[in-house]
Amino acid sequence: MDQGPSVDSPWPVGLLAAKIQGYIDRLGSVWVEGEITSWGLSGGNVYGKLKDVTGDATVSFTVWSSVRARTPADLKQGDRVVALVKPNYWVKGGTLTMQVIDMRHVGLGDLLERLERLRAQLGREGLFEQSRKRPLPFLPHCIGLITGKDSDAEKDVLRNAQLRWPAVRFRVLHAAVQGNRVVDEVTAAVRELDRDPEVDVIVIARGGGDFQNLLGFSDEGLVRAVSACATPVVSAIGHEADRPLLDEVADLRASTPTDAAKRVVPDVTEELARVRQARARLGTRLSTFLRTEVDRIEQLRTRPVLATSAWIVDSRAEELGRYIARGAELVTRGLDEAAIGTKELSAQLRALSPQRTLDRGYAIAQLHDGSVLRAAADAPRGTALALRLASGTIGAVSDGPTATPR
Repeated sequence: MDQGPSVDSPWPVGLLAAKIQGYIDRLGSVWVEGEITSWGLSGGNVYGKLKDVTGDATVSFTVWSSVRARTPADLKQGDRVVALVKPNYWVKGGTLTMQVIDMRHVGLGDLLERLERLRAQLGREGLFEQSRKRPLPFLPHCIGLITGKDSDAEKDVLRNAQLRWPAVRFRVLHAAVQGNRVVDEVTAAVRELDRDPEVDVIVIARGGGDFQNLLGFSDEGLVRAVSACATPVVSAIGHEADRPLLDEVADLRASTPTDAAKRVVPDVTEELARVRQARARLGTRLSTFLRTEVDRIEQLRTRPVLATSAWIVDSRAEELGRYIARGAELVTRGLDEAAIGTKELSAQLRALSPQRTLDRGYAIAQLHDGSVLRAAADAPRGTALALRLASGTIGAVSDGPTATPR
């Protein structure tokens, strides 16, 4: 029984290579889908690499000249394709490559179907709702721009924005806008600019392109990253016929990079004209208001009540005289009535006064403490008395009570 290779009985390299080749040959041919990231022509044959469209995986492939004659002539780097490949292990070099039997572009209908399914899913999640879209600032102090390096889109945005408002500032991040690096680089740039507190708005600009070249801007990861931004995002991919999902989730869609610059940055000339117009309108309204008020004051001044003030006294003088005469009459009558009443009260007081009694010959006997003597028993013999007469007071000593004559 074969125990397999060991330290004492190792396999030759050729045997190992032959066994690997046998294993791989048994895999047969398979259809795979991916993006061409390398496409080199040598001696009529094509040597390239195929990358997974969603994951980080790459395989090398070879298209022999005989097969290349049957494949589309416009195949190139960046294309998304499906290929019938057969794994081929080269024993002499110890390398594995995929021998292409057939290769063709991914059907446009398939791509559209996948894109519409993703569009519907994100729509159900509410990522495209108008209520989620943030308003752009009236005058952004700093604009974050994501675009290809030295691209026409970059030049258009910078030139038009600075023509409209020379003081505007930009923070430009260059990223791939076509090919397999679009999603990763644009997503990273979006997140970096969103973290910058000085950036007021983010513009993603590209100078247009065909449907397949724009697929990266419909990637689910990029779309969700834009949706999660706290900073407003403007999509300026520069196309009209196709709408990648970035257009749907962005806070504003601009038809071109130039349009983006015009919609993000106000025109200083137009704004100054608006200020002048507003000042003119304000001056006109203020002048009209003042003229109206002056006319109103003039009308008030021509009225009799303000033309001469003497008429007020003249028209009220007679009435005022009557009031004065009436008041004097009432005061005199009141004083006369009060004098009569006073005399009557004075007469009553005098009639009831003890002095009148004294005047008639009576006297008031008072004890030493000033109290009035009212009973003979209160003045026993020897009690000192003061007799108050009508005029003056005399002293007396009591002889004691005596019988009252009948």
